[in-house]
Amino acid sequence: MANFIEQIIDGDLAKGLDRKSLRFRFPPEPNGHLHIGHAKAICLNFGLGEKYQAPVNLRFDDTNPEKEEQAFVDAIKEDIKWLGFSWAEEKYASDYFQTLYNWAVEMIKNGAAYIDEQEQSIIIEQRKNPGEPGIESPYRNRPTDESLALFQKMKNGEVEEGAMVLRAKIDMNSPNMNMRDPVMYRVLKKPHHRTGDTWKIYPIYDWTHGQSDYLEKISHSLCTVEFENHRPLYEWYLNQVKPQEELGPKQREFARLNLSYTVTSKRKLQKLVEEGHVSGWDDPRMPTISGIRRRGYTPQSIREFCQRAGISKRDNLIDVSLLEFTLRDELNKTAQRVMCVVDPIKLIIENYPEDQTEFIQTENNPEDPASGTREIPFSREIYIEREDFMEEASGKFFRLTLGQEVRLKGAYIIKATRVEKNEKGEIITVFCSFDPLSKSGSGSLESKRKVKGTLHWVSVKQAVSCKVRIYDRLFTHPSPDADKEVDFLTHLNEDSFKETEGFAEPFLAQAKMGDSFQFQRLGYFCVDKDSQKDKLVFNKTVGLKDSWKKD
Repeated sequence: MANFIEQIIDGDLAKGLDRKSLRFRFPPEPNGHLHIGHAKAICLNFGLGEKYQAPVNLRFDDTNPEKEEQAFVDAIKEDIKWLGFSWAEEKYASDYFQTLYNWAVEMIKNGAAYIDEQEQSIIIEQRKNPGEPGIESPYRNRPTDESLALFQKMKNGEVEEGAMVLRAKIDMNSPNMNMRDPVMYRVLKKPHHRTGDTWKIYPIYDWTHGQSDYLEKISHSLCTVEFENHRPLYEWYLNQVKPQEELGPKQREFARLNLSYTVTSKRKLQKLVEEGHVSGWDDPRMPTISGIRRRGYTPQSIREFCQRAGISKRDNLIDVSLLEFTLRDELNKTAQRVMCVVDPIKLIIENYPEDQTEFIQTENNPEDPASGTREIPFSREIYIEREDFMEEASGKFFRLTLGQEVRLKGAYIIKATRVEKNEKGEIITVFCSFDPLSKSGSGSLESKRKVKGTLHWVSVKQAVSCKVRIYDRLFTHPSPDADKEVDFLTHLNEDSFKETEGFAEPFLAQAKMGDSFQFQRLGYFCVDKDSQKDKLVFNKTVGLKDSWKKD
C-alpha cells in the first residue's frame, strides 16, 4: 500500500505532471554526523527515486560556516553509500550563493526586502506573539537605494557582525510568525569550507532552501513536520523568483523518526561527544549512522526498519526494540554461530587425557544449510563463563554446580567435583569429570541422556584472546529529552558500556573488521575497528532476545 507521500505524487501524475519531471533530493546540513532519523529521510527520498525511476540529488545546505566542516560532508556521503543509495548529482547551497544574492538585490529593488539595523533581540521582540500584531521596524520603509547600498557593504565585509540584516517585507500581522518579515541574510565573517573568505554574508536556511530546490528543478521537496508552518514562506519566496506560470517545487511534510531511549538533536549529540560521555560520533551507543554501523547494524536492517516504521503525518515514538528486532531477525539468518567466553573461568576435566585434542563438528548456521560446517578443538582444559558456575546453588540454577551435570555444547556431559580458590577466596579453577560415552551426535544411549543445562566453552590451548565490549542503551528513560525542565544527561545509563577480556574459538582469528557473528548463548557481536592483528575487539550488537521490560 502506498504511503501518503506516494499518494501525493501519484495524484500529481494523474493530474498531468510529466513523470520525467519527477526529481527528489536529500538536503543535510554538514554540521554533524547523520543519525537514525536522517536514515528515514534518506530511505524515503532515495526510495522514491527507485520506485519512480527518478533522479535524487544530494545537496548540502552549507549556509553556516561556523558549524560546518568538510569532514562532515565526507561522513554523510559515506553513510548514504553504506545504506546502498547513490545520488544523481552532488550539489551545495554554496553553489548558488551568487544567484541567491542577485535575487535578493532584485527583491530590494521590487520593495520586497529591506536592510534592518536593529539588534536581533529587538527584531525578535517586535514580532510579538501569534495572537497580537507585530511592530514594524523603523527601517521597513527605508529608501530602496539605501538598502541596496547597505546590502553591498554587507557583502563587501564593510559591516560588523550583528550590525544589520536583510529582511523580507511580508506581513508583520500574519498569524504565521515565519511570515513576519523574516531575516534573509546576516553578516558572518567566517571562512567557508568551500568558498573560503569569498563571502562575508550568508543566506538564512528558509531563503536558501526553496530557491535551491527551484534551481535544481526538484518536483517534491520533502521535509519533517516541524517545517510545515514554514511552507507559506517557502512558497512566498519561490513566487519572488519564478515566473507565475511555472509550477515549481512542492513542499510536503512527514513525521520525523523519534526513537525511544534515544536523542537525535545534533546539538545534544554534539554535547555527548564534546563532554566525553561517549568516545566520539561513531561510538556504538550513539544513534548516528556511523555509530550504528560500528555497532554491527547492517544497511539492510536499517532500510527494513525504516520501512516497518512507516511514513506518517504525525510524530510518534518508535520503540527501539523494533530496530533491535529487525536486526536480530536478519542476523539470525546470516550470522555464523561461534563460541566465545567473555568472562572466563578455567575448567579442568580431570579424567580427560592431558595430551589429547579432538575436534567437534558443528554447523556454521543451522538457519542456512548452505553455510556448511567447521571443526572446533576440544581438550582437557576449557574456559566457561564465570556466571555459568556456582559452588552452591538452588534447584532453579540449571548450569554447573558441584555434583550436578551439564552438557558442554556439541561435546560431553560433565559433572563438577571440586574447586580451587585464591587467597581472597575467589574461585579460579573448577575441576570436573566427563562421561566419555556422552558425546553429542555419537548415537550412544549416553549421548541421548537429558541434562538440565548446556554451556558454551572454548579450549584453553587453542583459544584466541580478545576484548569484548558490552554496550547497552545510552539512556534509561524512553524519552530522555521530553521534559524541557530536566537535563537529558540526568538519564544517562551508567552501565551502558563495559569491556572484558575474553577468549574465542580459533576460527575467529581470521575475522575481519565489520564481520558479524552470533556468540552462542550471548548475542550478536561484530569486529570493531580498534582490532589489532593479535588482539581482536568485538562489539556487542544486540542480544538474542529483548532483555528490557516494557513500560
